[in-house]
Amino acid sequence: MSADTSANEAAISLLLAAPRGFCAGVERAIAIVEEALARFGAPVYVRHEIVHNAHVVEGLKARGAIFIDELDELPDGCERPVIFSAHGVARAVVEEAKARGLFHIDATCPLVFKVHHEAQRHHRAGRHVLLIGHAGHPEVIGTMGQLPAGAISLIETVEDAEAFTPPANARGLAYVTQTTLSVMDTQEIVSALTRRFADIAGPAREDICYATTNRQEAVRALAERCELVLVVGAPNSSNSRRLVEVAQRFGAAAQLVETADDIDWRGIEEGMRIGITAGASAPEVLVQGVIDAFRARFGAVAVDELKLRDEHISFKLPAALRAAAS
Repeated sequence: MSADTSANEAAISLLLAAPRGFCAGVERAIAIVEEALARFGAPVYVRHEIVHNAHVVEGLKARGAIFIDELDELPDGCERPVIFSAHGVARAVVEEAKARGLFHIDATCPLVFKVHHEAQRHHRAGRHVLLIGHAGHPEVIGTMGQLPAGAISLIETVEDAEAFTPPANARGLAYVTQTTLSVMDTQEIVSALTRRFADIAGPAREDICYATTNRQEAVRALAERCELVLVVGAPNSSNSRRLVEVAQRFGAAAQLVETADDIDWRGIEEGMRIGITAGASAPEVLVQGVIDAFRARFGAVAVDELKLRDEHISFKLPAALRAAAS
């Protein structure tokens, strides 16, 4: 992206991270809801936020999606499509949907499915599974719900890794991770685990997804060049919060903003260079809104893009929608 005006003429400079914003899993999840609405009409039910972004959720609500917390909120005899969010669900949720005869469509990100399959594989081999992640996050709840109670332990910090004691009946240990963690923090936890348990099994390829890794790499580059980094994303978005932490770790002040209305303008002055990125569930229209807010406040603004990587990954729609098409 070329600058709107030269840096010398601009009152303030904005540097946009690339890649930023939607990842392939988020694009697929939103497309699943949109396609279900197009093929089956409204209403379509969605269990939990399809992705962690209020702008996306409200847009889908306006088109006929109804968001629920649990399946017991569905009307008796419901024959409408029910979609599970991109974060994944416990096996008990899928089993309940089947038992009730619900037409359910799973929008779980394929990279989260990969973690589920790894956990199940290790459990079948008799290993006790450690999940590195954040308590209460929907992805963590879904992953822990793949295994029987007591078969998987949550590790949130290095201190947890140091304190963990394997169950007496475990025939080995294995670890998997939430896909949206801080790369550096996760490496520290894995290092502690592998130091303590030399034979612990890990994923053949890291579980932290490509989009999380790429966006953290890009925000680090922003932080090294900018005084302040604005991360466009929701407060309940794990990957967006991690971007704030990465920016701060590498020397920049950082703010998490859902929209331009959330910008704290105190300390933002002419002559500064401001970095802008977006979490994997934040649409580009919100980034544009932040840029427009700077133009409205400062007038002449230089806008450039710092591109580190290109992303060309895409995921197919689930079989339930492909079957409906045929």
